[in-house]
Amino acid sequence: MKKSWIILAIIVLLVIIGYASIKNTYNQMVSKGEQVTAQWANVENVYQRRMDLIPNLVTTVKGYADFEQETLTQVIEARSKATSINVDADNLNPAMLDQFQEAQAGLSSALSRLMVVVERYPDLKANQNFLELQAQLEGTENRIAVERRKFNETAMEYNTFIKQFPKNIYASIFNFESKAYFAADEAAREVPQVEF
Repeated sequence: MKKSWIILAIIVLLVIIGYASIKNTYNQMVSKGEQVTAQWANVENVYQRRMDLIPNLVTTVKGYADFEQETLTQVIEARSKATSINVDADNLNPAMLDQFQEAQAGLSSALSRLMVVVERYPDLKANQNFLELQAQLEGTENRIAVERRKFNETAMEYNTFIKQFPKNIYASIFNFESKAYFAADEAAREVPQVEF
C-alpha cells in the first residue's frame, strides 16, 4: 500500500512538472510572438509615415514641374502599389515579406527618380516647403532602416527560441512558425562602380 502511494506521488509530481514546463514555454512563445507583432507594427508605422509624406511632396513638386508628369505619375502609382500590399504579422512568411519589400523598393526607386528630376529646378530646391518635406522623408528613411533592423532582431530572438530543443516540440504542437526576415535587395550586394 505504501509503495503505491509513492508511485502515485511520483506520477503526480511528474505531471505537475510537465504541465509547468509546457505552460511556461507556451507563454514565452506567445510573449515573443507578440513582440514580433509589435515590432512589425512599428515597421508598418514608419512606412505609413513615408506614405503620408509623399502626397505633400508630390503636390509641392507639381507646382514647379508641370511637365515632369511622367515621374510624378510613377511616384503616385508606386505609392498606390505599396499601400495595397498588407502583410499580417501572424502570416509573416518569406513570400509575403518579399512581396512587401518589392513594392516598397519600387516606391523608393520612384522617389529617387523624383529627386533627380528636382535637381533641374533651382527654385524648387530653394523652396522651404520642399526642403522640409525632403528632410522629413530622409528622416523617415532612416527610421525605416532602424525599425527593420529591430524587427530582424526581434524575429531572430523568436525564431531561435522556438527552434531550441525541447521548445521546438512544443512549437510544433502549438503551431508556432518561424518569422521571415528583411533582407538586403540583390542590387545592394553589388559594389557600385565610381568613375571620375
